[in-house]
Amino acid sequence: MESAEIRRRWLSFFEERGHAVVPSASLIADDPTLLLVNAGMVPFKPYFLGETKPPAPRATSVQKCVRTPDIEEVGKTTRHGTFFQMCGNFSFGDYFKEGAIKYAWELLTSSVADGGYGLEPEKLWITVYLDDDEAETIWREKIGVPAERIQRLGKKDNFWSMGVPGPCGPCSEINYDRGPDFGVEGGPAVNDERYVEIWNLVFMQYERGAGDGKEDFPILGDLPSKNIDTGLGLERLAMILQGVQNMYETDTLRVVMDKATELTGVQYGAAQGTDVSMRVVADHIRTSVMLIGDGVTPGNEGRGYVLRRIMRRAIRNMRLMGATGPVVQDLVDVVINTMGQQYPELVTDRKRIETVALAEEAAFLKAVKGGTNILDTAVTETKAAGGTVLSGDKAFLLHDTWGFPIDLTLEMAAEQGLSVDEHGFRRLMQEQRDRAKADAKAKKTGHADMSAYREIADGAGATEFTGYATTQGESTIVGLLVNGVSAPAASEGDEVEVVLDRTPFYAEGGGQLADQGRIKLDSGAVIVVRDVQQPVPGVSVHKGSVQVGEVTVGASAYAAIDINRRRAIARAHSATHLTHQALRDALGPTAAQAGSENSPGRFRFDFGSPNAVPGTVLTDVEQKINDVLSRELDVTAEIMSIDEAKKQGAIAEFGEKYGERVRVVTIGDFSKELCGGTHVGNTAQLGLVKLLGESSIGSGVRRVEALVGVDAYNFLAKEHTVVAQLQELVKGRPEELPEKIASMLGKLKDAEKEIEKFRAEKVLQAAAGLAAGAQDIRGVALVVGTVPDGTGADDLRKLVLDVRGRIQGDRPAVVALFTTANDRPLTVIATNEAARERGLKAGDLVRTAAKTLGGGGGGKPDVAQGGGQNPAAIPDAIAAVERLVVETV
Repeated sequence: MESAEIRRRWLSFFEERGHAVVPSASLIADDPTLLLVNAGMVPFKPYFLGETKPPAPRATSVQKCVRTPDIEEVGKTTRHGTFFQMCGNFSFGDYFKEGAIKYAWELLTSSVADGGYGLEPEKLWITVYLDDDEAETIWREKIGVPAERIQRLGKKDNFWSMGVPGPCGPCSEINYDRGPDFGVEGGPAVNDERYVEIWNLVFMQYERGAGDGKEDFPILGDLPSKNIDTGLGLERLAMILQGVQNMYETDTLRVVMDKATELTGVQYGAAQGTDVSMRVVADHIRTSVMLIGDGVTPGNEGRGYVLRRIMRRAIRNMRLMGATGPVVQDLVDVVINTMGQQYPELVTDRKRIETVALAEEAAFLKAVKGGTNILDTAVTETKAAGGTVLSGDKAFLLHDTWGFPIDLTLEMAAEQGLSVDEHGFRRLMQEQRDRAKADAKAKKTGHADMSAYREIADGAGATEFTGYATTQGESTIVGLLVNGVSAPAASEGDEVEVVLDRTPFYAEGGGQLADQGRIKLDSGAVIVVRDVQQPVPGVSVHKGSVQVGEVTVGASAYAAIDINRRRAIARAHSATHLTHQALRDALGPTAAQAGSENSPGRFRFDFGSPNAVPGTVLTDVEQKINDVLSRELDVTAEIMSIDEAKKQGAIAEFGEKYGERVRVVTIGDFSKELCGGTHVGNTAQLGLVKLLGESSIGSGVRRVEALVGVDAYNFLAKEHTVVAQLQELVKGRPEELPEKIASMLGKLKDAEKEIEKFRAEKVLQAAAGLAAGAQDIRGVALVVGTVPDGTGADDLRKLVLDVRGRIQGDRPAVVALFTTANDRPLTVIATNEAARERGLKAGDLVRTAAKTLGGGGGGKPDVAQGGGQNPAAIPDAIAAVERLVVETV
């Protein structure tokens, strides 16, 4: 049974039994504590925590998940993988243990003809929590599983929680016996390789307290309503139904390995080393496609870093298997063709996915070339200092700047006889991740305990947003936090977070910055609002300070936003929509939005593109935007179903989370997007849009920055002043300026070339005199000294080689010259063949000199180059070279 059919049967089975089918959420987690969705229940977490009311009492989904803690282990075993699909059915206060158990047994054991998976009941083993007599009785008496195939396990294996205070409960796992070929008998308590877990039923019935680990926490009592959260690993079930040994041999991964074989000639199963590479490629390429499909782009932080890392591991493993040219296009196409049966959006977005993936491949191959030079230098410096371990910060620099996977650094360093400080590297990596997570969380919560916001949400409900229709209005303070802690009151000067029952303030989201303004109380107290966030869904938290008086919970208030700021941001947001559509018209649908920020009078817009946008195209885009402004198109917003929005062709932003009902913003006949932000009423209100330029912010992602309205006018006015000043300087009309300035620069460049030519000739004239003045060190002609400061590396190298060539006959010769350029010492050393036969190698001599100069260097035995930090040490470096020559000969 193919994976797509397993997925279809799951959703069909539960839909027929009253469950609402919930599409898989994006892999981009709507949770500041998570980079990526890593479990099937993550999208349902707000319902289990009581933050949001569930849309239905029963639900089912097949959720895309990515887990990355063990990336280095992927490929080494057949059990580790990064991407998987979790089939789940959920009950929110509806059915409980007996219902969940009966559904699971029916779906697994019903015949294929009747819509089930057709597993043999006698091959299914059950585990329950130690004291969960209720579940054990249901399995034994209601289902008929023999007592000898039911095992009780402890808290570590059969008790579930989110790792924080909140819902928890015992679980019951269904395991499939794969037979004696996979190990000894005795059930899952003895052998989890033979008895593989396929379905976990979690019975959320308790509330847990604080504690560490999976076992060290107290049970505080029963939950007011009992919930069900189950998860079946689609890949594990596919492995069983398809009769293969492991998940890498299932239909969605085997095809990727087959394509890798076609590209490299390496057969899976031929050798352990290449088998590891095959599995790495299959897993990582599939995960990459799914991440890019959900809007992740390669980068050096957060989820972008995860994508970059796994893509580069896949590409590198293809090269280890012998691939020499680009391979990503073929591998990505196979994944899209296979996974597209389950996720049609992959097929729709094929071109965009390919564009991002190919750009990252090209960037990595370029990085390998450049990073290799950096690594060589680091290795040379480490050896010159007598070290045997490449430092963690060097490995981190290679990774962070050049995108070198750590395993690539490990292997290349080992080839040079060095190990790598992996502990130091991983410490720096963890610090970087922790900073990224902390920044994301702090932006939303201001370091407050999330439970404080949940308590307010439980008591007061969601904040009603009135800002689409009004910019001010009456409200009531329903929540107040001082220094992150709930408080009944706050005094003048206190930093506060205020929750209102209704508000005109827009909370930051969808790329739009938050409103600012004031909240005035009937008592005369005033709160200055600087930011608004939604740390929990639907609750707007106004962050600011008490300027006057005392603020109390329950007080009546009048909230008013800074209307000029709002209007400026609205102009920027509407301009962003116009820019998005104009770029798509010019570049095609691959120019999909990858992020934005709309601030007063200006915006930035990120979009997919493998190459820089030509200036002429950007000019055309700007012209098109301003033409739309002159057409005075109305801007309207309408609430509709997500399906209706898609039918109307509304554009959705990748990675954004949308509900069943969405807001669609339409700009005349030009643009239609899903958007929750605020906008102008007519394009004429924008006045003017000026694109400042575009640049790269990551592999396959470009950024346009622009000004809107008065800010755009002021920019053009300043440019006009500059043009007028240039006209006065060069005595020409505006249209003549490019030609006149180009002519002036050309003449200046020609003059610089003449000066450089004259200086080089003067330096080279010294060659004969230097060669004639060579010292004789035990039969070796040694030329060592300095040349005028400012001599460039190329000229110094030419001079050294010229002097070496002037030493006649078979006499051994060493030429070592030094100079200072840009306040840094520089040396080039060359030896002839006769000198090398006596053990004098240019690379060894340069390393000795460079070490004295406080730097490093390297090169070939016949010629090498180095430098340092201390020009005053040049005489000492000369002496060091002379000593080494004497000691060697």
